[in-house]
Amino acid sequence: MLTLYVKEIRSFLSSLIGYIAIGVFVTLIGVFMWIIPSEGGGSNILDNGFANIDPLFAIGPWVYLFLIPAITMRTFSEEKKTGTIELLLTRPLTDLQIVLAKYLAGFTLVIISLLPTLIYYYSVQKLSVNKEIAGIDIGGMWGSYIGLLFLGAGFVAIGTFASAIAENQVIAFIIALLLCFLSYIGFDFVAQSGFFGKHDAFVKSLGINEHYVSMSRGVLDTRDIVYFLSVIVVFNLFTKLVLESRKW
Repeated sequence: MLTLYVKEIRSFLSSLIGYIAIGVFVTLIGVFMWIIPSEGGGSNILDNGFANIDPLFAIGPWVYLFLIPAITMRTFSEEKKTGTIELLLTRPLTDLQIVLAKYLAGFTLVIISLLPTLIYYYSVQKLSVNKEIAGIDIGGMWGSYIGLLFLGAGFVAIGTFASAIAENQVIAFIIALLLCFLSYIGFDFVAQSGFFGKHDAFVKSLGINEHYVSMSRGVLDTRDIVYFLSVIVVFNLFTKLVLESRKW
């Protein structure tokens, strides 16, 4: 399992698309945080006048909607296209071990993509006039980073599942993008329609956005953690079922 995990990371980092995807993620967030002007503050740190990197956690999920499908689209679809999926399935690994190895490799790449954003924290902290009074709330910042990591972990599970059911990388990317979007914000739209009446709040709670917003405030609620872990487990089990379907 460890060998497969390392192979997946090396495969991604040995291709140009890997560095492009991570570079685009960091660059896009940097452009919104530092370059694009915004009236009354908004996402531009230099305009809003406050020592925080909250724009990162507001913009991050939307960039992840495209970045993570790009990371996961090759997970299984490339194996099917090249015919190596059969060789992979004959290895002395269970289907669950194969799924977990590929999933953990994808999640590791998400962590790698987040590491360069720490320079934004360093920059804002250095720009603070009075670091003891106006500096960044370290506890809140790390809580928000944990929320973004959980969000990324959920998207990776969804993207891995999309790659397992598609034989083409482009199709896998599109399916993952749609599923991530619907899981992230789709339930909010349904709840706002008022179709479910008094159950609208429950419908909204089924979406990822509701729990991510809660965690991005820097508050780690057990209910939010359980929710994200449930999403990860469910979609990884779905992926395992797709692999097992070859035996049916």
